Amino acid sequence: MALLQGKRVVITGSSRGLGRATAVAMAKAGARVVVNGTDPQALAASVALVREAGGEVASVLGSVADASVCAALIQTCVTHYGGIDVLVNNAGQVRDRTLFKMSEEDFDAVIAVHLRGAWACGKYAAIAMRERGGGQIINIISSAGLAGGFGQSNYAAAKAGMLGLQRTWVLELTRYGIRCNAFWPIAATQMTQVVFENAGRQAAASGTPPLSPAALGFGSPSEVAQGLLWLASDAANHFNGQCITFNGRKTALWSVPREVHETFRDTPFSAAELCAHYAQVVPEDLYQPRFTE
Repeated sequence: MALLQGKRVVITGSSRGLGRATAVAMAKAGARVVVNGTDPQALAASVALVREAGGEVASVLGSVADASVCAALIQTCVTHYGGIDVLVNNAGQVRDRTLFKMSEEDFDAVIAVHLRGAWACGKYAAIAMRERGGGQIINIISSAGLAGGFGQSNYAAAKAGMLGLQRTWVLELTRYGIRCNAFWPIAATQMTQVVFENAGRQAAASGTPPLSPAALGFGSPSEVAQGLLWLASDAANHFNGQCITFNGRKTALWSVPREVHETFRDTPFSAAELCAHYAQVVPEDLYQPRFTE
């Protein structure tokens, strides 16, 4: 039996890149999928590729920044396939600016797609999953949500927020048989193109040959989609509340933030005592090693 035989899957932002590759891979593995995007031609191309792969597919055009689109995605899956087993919150965009230059529009637009879209899709999916006995929500995250990203206040806040959603949903939804995991893909896509452009400029400045995406630690969308294929399958049923990274050749589990230095006493600390105490403590270096994405 195929790995995802009979699974009913909604993948947001699946008109190109990793989302499209995931839709095709899941269809080949037996899933029935609902794809989504804002570009009609790109979305139609994804539908055609899924059908070429032998899969059943439905599509919903629109941005997940609109909650009605989120509701339509879940309802389309329920109407066409009788329910939903897996939601992949993959839709995204970037509007990189430093804090000095980022506009409210830049901030709000990225938050609306990544964070609000994930929340709305998650809400409607959870309602449908609860009625049918369970399922899984997978939030696509990023190194920016774990350690920040230069010029990415909006994107980093959104991805950190998606981790917060995932951890909260584990507390709220596990009792209903709904699992929630975070997946950090390291894939060469349109959204990560700036990484390769920056690497190319650095190589040119140093007079060295530019490194390929693979040499920089990035997998192709089809390679990275294999990680989502596994996570969406019953073989990953024991995973809940986890954060997994995958680039096609390397995979790792990430822990939630935890205490790294603790001091306790029976009487309250004064500010002066805290000054003396922390003068002897070496702070954690939160920004080393730098993540590659």
